[in-house]
Amino acid sequence: MLEILLGILIGPQVLGWVSIDTPIQVLSLLGLAFLLLLSGLEVDFERLRGPLLRLTALGYATSFGIAVLIGLALHAGGLVKSPLFVGIALSATSAGIVIPILKDAGEVATPFGQLVAAGASIAEIAPIILLSLFFSEKAGGIGVKLLLLGLFGLFVLAVGLAVVGVERSGRISATLVRLQDTTAEIRIRASFLLLAVFVVLAEQLGLEAILGAFLAGAIINLVDRDQMMTHPEFREKLAAVGYGVFVPFFFVSTGLRFDLDALFSDAANLVRVPIFLAALLIARGLPALVYRRLATRTQTLAAALLQATTLSFLVVAGRIGVDLGLLRPVVYAALVTAGLLSVVFFRRRRSRCSVRQTSDPTPGDPNRPCGTRLPDAPRQRGSRRVVRGLAWPPRGCCSVVDLTKHSSSTARVTFPNTGPAEASWGHASSRSTTSSVSSLRP
Repeated sequence: MLEILLGILIGPQVLGWVSIDTPIQVLSLLGLAFLLLLSGLEVDFERLRGPLLRLTALGYATSFGIAVLIGLALHAGGLVKSPLFVGIALSATSAGIVIPILKDAGEVATPFGQLVAAGASIAEIAPIILLSLFFSEKAGGIGVKLLLLGLFGLFVLAVGLAVVGVERSGRISATLVRLQDTTAEIRIRASFLLLAVFVVLAEQLGLEAILGAFLAGAIINLVDRDQMMTHPEFREKLAAVGYGVFVPFFFVSTGLRFDLDALFSDAANLVRVPIFLAALLIARGLPALVYRRLATRTQTLAAALLQATTLSFLVVAGRIGVDLGLLRPVVYAALVTAGLLSVVFFRRRRSRCSVRQTSDPTPGDPNRPCGTRLPDAPRQRGSRRVVRGLAWPPRGCCSVVDLTKHSSSTARVTFPNTGPAEASWGHASSRSTTSSVSSLRP
């Protein structure tokens, strides 16, 4: 985000120090390819299976349908040219933003965190495929594109199987381990080669280069199963090369192309920003209601805000839309600005939303999210006592509440590692309708 603002500042719109030339274009393309490669590495394919996959797929299908309807409404109002293109753009979520937020909150391993991470992953994969399928610059009709997409998928599968075979070869694997931390950096070089081959082949088949780059990262993610045993620093090195060198060039060049004058020259152009921001929240936020049976109301709200957080795909798709004549530069600027604001506001607002389970947990269920609350004290006749609840533990383990003493001012709480504890609360004062937990003792 800061790189885009830097590009606007030093670009032709403000200071005029830098303009787009051939070296910057080349570095920008490398940055785009690495951004999608690292996005493919972020996807946890282990989660995308079974009921979780079906639920998140339903959520994305709902989101895509809502986004297309919003695109049609914007097209009818003369704000956009292609409803389908805008629908694809609005249905995306940046998993590279959402998953680190869940990790920082200690929620990524909980059922709620897995649900949101899987939904974000689906909403990052599907738009890339849809964009390549419907808005590829070189290919012909949908039938031809499907055929080419299938051929490319077979090639990716063959490469994946070949890489798995190489990894299982004891002699080759020993050579890789021997050379991986030397100046040869054999795994990093192999990743560069895989990225280049996939991007070039996708271009030659008339598909979008971003699909090839994303699938290169996905292949590395899928076949690299023992990274913590033999090469724990491999992905950190890739991230350092990508985010430290190439990806910033892509975002800075996005700022250099940002049409700031056109955006602020007319109030009609500027009003597109809150419209697109609201569209993101509606298209990606409302489908979070699909998760309401597996999450509390607060968690559903947090999931809605997280899913509506997107930036990188809006930048990538918007650039493609401008090149294809599907988006005017001022619309692209408004779309990117809405993405920037979604990262700023939705992520901050989400941090204020507790993702703790507020309903009574099932005794003995180890999969309950962290921060399970104690039950509220019952309202008795003539009594105004209410317990606010004790969030315990903050992360790392879960609590189970025994409701046998629910009618009194104490509750038994069983911690898996330390055993039972007793929480007690005091009476509410005459000026207060609530009372907080006063002690927690084993």
